[in-house]
Amino acid sequence: MRPFNGIKPQDIVIMLKLVVLGDKPWRHVDLAAALELSQPEISFALDRCKTARFIDSAKKRVMKTALLEFLVHGLTYVFPARPGPICRGIVTAHSAPPLSKSIVASKEDVYVWPWDDGKVRGQAIEPLYPKAPLAAVNDRKLYELLALIDALRVGRAREKVIAAKELESRFLAVMDK
Repeated sequence: MRPFNGIKPQDIVIMLKLVVLGDKPWRHVDLAAALELSQPEISFALDRCKTARFIDSAKKRVMKTALLEFLVHGLTYVFPARPGPICRGIVTAHSAPPLSKSIVASKEDVYVWPWDDGKVRGQAIEPLYPKAPLAAVNDRKLYELLALIDALRVGRAREKVIAAKELESRFLAVMDK
């Protein structure tokens, strides 16, 4: 058995993509293409997630309760984010849907992933992994989950509570299907 080297940022994105897919069948090659990762990266990530108990032993079913617990209570400590300089990008955290509907923020309080083709100026938030914005622009549901976890990574107490409740409701909706 290989030693456990810990969870990597792309592992979380892969788990979120699997949550979005729900019961739809998927292959490593499909995940690799959707997330701009190599097939070996997908394979190693699934192994790490199996060890962390975020996915079942067959590596096909996300253990949503365990993943949600980590996202809400551990993500900010393992993968913290700090607002950076003003840049153009894609809105994230409380500045993006679904939180932008319930949290009113000033124009100075906008968070973005740096992105050359971005249309919004705001404080830079380093994405969970570098290619997350590219994956997010092609998958609205994944984008919203990534924005929610960015709210957990960088948000204030109220934003974190709202983001955690929204994540939980989305995970429960998938669990009920």
